[in-house]
Amino acid sequence: MIDIKKIREDFPILNRKVNGHDLVYFDNAATSQTPKQVIDVIVDYYSRFNSNIHRGVHKLSQEATDAYEEARIKIQKHFNVAHPYEIILTAGSTESINIIASGYSNLLNPRDEVIISALEHHSNIVPWQMMCEKTGAKLKVIPMTLEGTLDMRAYESILSSNTKLVFVNHVSNALGTINPIKEIICKAHEQGAHVLIDGAQACPHIKPDLQDLDVDFYVTSAHKLCGPTGIGMLYGKEEFLRALPPYQGGGEMISSVTFEKTTYADLPHKFEAGTPNIAGGIAFGTALDYMNEIGFDAIAAYEAELLEYATNALQKIDGIKIYGESLHKTAVISFNVSNIHPYDLGSILDQMGIAVRTGHHCAQPIMDFFEIPGTVRASFSFYNTFKEIDRMLTGIHKAVKMLQ
Repeated sequence: MIDIKKIREDFPILNRKVNGHDLVYFDNAATSQTPKQVIDVIVDYYSRFNSNIHRGVHKLSQEATDAYEEARIKIQKHFNVAHPYEIILTAGSTESINIIASGYSNLLNPRDEVIISALEHHSNIVPWQMMCEKTGAKLKVIPMTLEGTLDMRAYESILSSNTKLVFVNHVSNALGTINPIKEIICKAHEQGAHVLIDGAQACPHIKPDLQDLDVDFYVTSAHKLCGPTGIGMLYGKEEFLRALPPYQGGGEMISSVTFEKTTYADLPHKFEAGTPNIAGGIAFGTALDYMNEIGFDAIAAYEAELLEYATNALQKIDGIKIYGESLHKTAVISFNVSNIHPYDLGSILDQMGIAVRTGHHCAQPIMDFFEIPGTVRASFSFYNTFKEIDRMLTGIHKAVKMLQ
């Protein structure tokens, strides 16, 4: 059971005014808000033991190192990963994806094939295009349906012994569709292919068990999970992380350096060159603690109620079109109202203090599929309320009267 009053007290930003109105924040798919428990940890780090990690014998360095590595263990346990060194701390999902794309650029050849899906964020399209241009490997796409789901029969038809890599998001950021990733992983493994799942949009709503999924690589970003920006996670099975070359050279990722030869550090440091976002890493662990204390089952149940309430109410508005009608969705609604550009609708809602996202949501192929310039996207979190949804509905009705 969600104690919404208590939870909202944890988020200072929810008390602010925007254009003279109480803030309604429905842009959670872009970034979640940060509770004071996480903010306090960041302040505490810089106030008490700000120091570089892994390199110092002095007290502050040891304290910072311990806190940072304790956060790695929290992340490992949250995602049910076998070993803490299989968790690489990165700048976020995009860097995590690029680390793998860069590594496989040294391993593929023109006979190989790579599969992505039509539901991907640009960050899970562009790196693979760049990789294929470099290696000559062929990029194939799992098509989508009008309901905003993946065509799994088509997926099976394009899988072959030439498939080396499959990259699919766990949840579509533009539509909220939850993809059948366990089935996707299983079928890829039958062909000997490796799988990377982009979990950036799933992890705020779902607690994935990475050993149960048997996924080869999984990525996410802390700022979707009530944590800070600039920090994220790359999970990789040990055997694959050891086989891939480092992404960057520099301090921390080395074992020894001479002018004749450099040997690389062991996992996870092989992929963690330079001084990391230390405060961010520590806060990432705290954010997971915070969400686990609420409970992901409780979060999912409450957000499902918000989604159902908003969907039913929106469907009563004349001219509304909702994109993404899968039976399996997270708390995201992408929609348009006939003859109204999504930017215009979003601008009017902003004047009423209601933050939604408009545009193609870094998923332009989805918009091209529906032959639209973009959508209005309202994305909910466990700190949102039914009254806030009512305010958005009032704002939409007002915009319709003004613009039609």
